[in-house]
Amino acid sequence: MYSPIFTIGNQLLKQIGAIEAAKAVIDEAPLIPAYEKQFQQEAMVRTVHFGTRIEGNDLTYQEVAKLVEGKSITATDRDIQEVINYRNVSNYLEELWALYDANMPLPEEKSIPMGSDIKRPFFYSETLIKRIHELTTNKLIPEADLGRYRRQQVVLKNTRTGEIAHRPPPAIEVPYLVGDFISWLNTSASHEIHPAIRSAIAQYVMVAIHPFIEGNGRVSRAFAILPLYVEGYDVRRLFSLEEYFDRNPESYYTTLQMTHEQSSDIFKRDLTRWIEYFTQVLAIELTRVKEKVQGLSRDLKFKQKLGGKQVPLTERQIKLVEYMQQFGGLRMPDAQQLLPMVSDDTIWRDLKKLIDEHVVEKKGSTKGAFYCLSSA
Repeated sequence: MYSPIFTIGNQLLKQIGAIEAAKAVIDEAPLIPAYEKQFQQEAMVRTVHFGTRIEGNDLTYQEVAKLVEGKSITATDRDIQEVINYRNVSNYLEELWALYDANMPLPEEKSIPMGSDIKRPFFYSETLIKRIHELTTNKLIPEADLGRYRRQQVVLKNTRTGEIAHRPPPAIEVPYLVGDFISWLNTSASHEIHPAIRSAIAQYVMVAIHPFIEGNGRVSRAFAILPLYVEGYDVRRLFSLEEYFDRNPESYYTTLQMTHEQSSDIFKRDLTRWIEYFTQVLAIELTRVKEKVQGLSRDLKFKQKLGGKQVPLTERQIKLVEYMQQFGGLRMPDAQQLLPMVSDDTIWRDLKKLIDEHVVEKKGSTKGAFYCLSSA
């Protein structure tokens, strides 16, 4: 059975520490962004746009946003279909994330009572990988090849030099390699490894095996998000790893290539460098979210005043709170200038919500009222 090779050094420990620190702040912050439907939609647009652009899709961010919303655009059929497909992959991952903790024990856990509060490990399968591929390549490749491992040898060439950059294993080995890897992911030994590291391993192994004729990059990145999703590091709701990879393609592909070149045997490659790179990306992105949340919750008095609960804020409410933090408070004309496209009634409702949640205090009469952050 597969057993990943990597070394836990100071750099990796530092990055895992940054990931954990960011997660702790986000989990415990009294004020957090409200990732409701519109914010989840924005996160999906970033993921779909950058996840397809790194593979050569030419659509703009605005065009992808329209497609994700179900609107039509004028572009090549292939570009449009790639975006629609990756949107469907994102929806599928959301469904898996929502359902995995349902009362469905694994076959080897039949002794666990239905309805138990015991958290079950997510069950990975080849069927799941094949389903992601079907969604990724729908209407892009022959129907007979959807969700089916490649049946021929392939090579990946450097687009600039034409040289062979990666020679995946022979097609006959693909089912055995994927099967071994999936078996390892479901072991207790695998679950003892930090989910960020397992996510990095999952992405690399799927890229290296290259199990399908087309769509391997998107499939590997989508599949690799699951160890994060199902163990509380649901980063897809906050930001997009694909965005970082696309904005820094040279470091992404160079790190993959250096790992490929170590050995012809995928399972004998040392993944340390790749894991360090992947966790660095995750640490950078989570730290960005942490800093945003810290800015909202800078005043520790909120924690006591809110009784330990978290108050989710919409994007408009975040702007109001940040303005009060910077200037000590605001009046209605300030809010109108801050939110010029928002009606007065909507601003009043936002301020009332903040008052009801004991985040903001109102001082003075209605017309000349002054709104500031709550005091202890």
